[in-house]
Amino acid sequence: MTTIADVTAAPKVESIAELKRICNRLRIEIVKMIGAAGSGHPGGSLSEVELLTALYFRVLRHDPRNPEWPERDRFILSKGHGCPALYAVLAETGYLDHSVLGTLRKLGSPLQGHPDKRFLPVLEANTGSLGQGLSIGIGMAIAAKLDKKDWHTFVMVGDGEIQEGQNWEAAMFAPYHKLENLTIIIDYNHQQLDGFTKDILDVSPLREKFEAFGWRAVEIDGHDLEQVIPALEEARNGKNKDARPTCIVANTVKGKGVSFMENNPEWHGVAPKPDQVSAAVTELQEKAKHL
Repeated sequence: MTTIADVTAAPKVESIAELKRICNRLRIEIVKMIGAAGSGHPGGSLSEVELLTALYFRVLRHDPRNPEWPERDRFILSKGHGCPALYAVLAETGYLDHSVLGTLRKLGSPLQGHPDKRFLPVLEANTGSLGQGLSIGIGMAIAAKLDKKDWHTFVMVGDGEIQEGQNWEAAMFAPYHKLENLTIIIDYNHQQLDGFTKDILDVSPLREKFEAFGWRAVEIDGHDLEQVIPALEEARNGKNKDARPTCIVANTVKGKGVSFMENNPEWHGVAPKPDQVSAAVTELQEKAKHL
């Protein structure tokens, strides 16, 4: 058994080229998983891949050999319907066996349609009731401060989810309590269940709104690892002298990587048919040859 004293953070993948190859593998797994399940949310799962890859392979302090390591950083996927991407990352990093991925949404599977810690204990929280993840993350960040620990809490939310009012109460609370050990990542793919956010309840301008609430806010291309990694590293390790939480507004493309899914609201919560799975996987495998 590995003891707490023996544990160190998981090794980082330094190569951007290798991180891109990991992203491509994750997208293949996501498409296969949701296709096999016959239900799920491909669009928002595919849009968050680079963000999760940068977290788990470069930024988060964690160790798959000891998921309960007290000194680990915490990650909460508030947009719980995007969990196929998280499950794929957990398999790629060694928390899960890859064979489990094919059981997504099956009766008794640890991979529920929304993250459920009762079925999958390596998760930090049950999520998917939209709007609650940031509040959970605030509680964890306060706990770290009370315990005088230096681990960091990251929370990923969706832009449609940001329409939920609880987020804005939480957004006021975090800067007031100087939670510099908290980062919110907004997967800003500009879509939600019923269409484009600008046509339903426009959330823009997000960076300016969080700045007005007292956050240190940055806006990036959420698919460009050379922007994603520094933004996350600065949030995790930066000398934030004014003790503000960080908001990363990550502009992304819903359905990223699969041409017929990209920027198409119809793929928010529809599983691809077998021929569509085959077409998507073939497209991604072809891309892999050039990575």
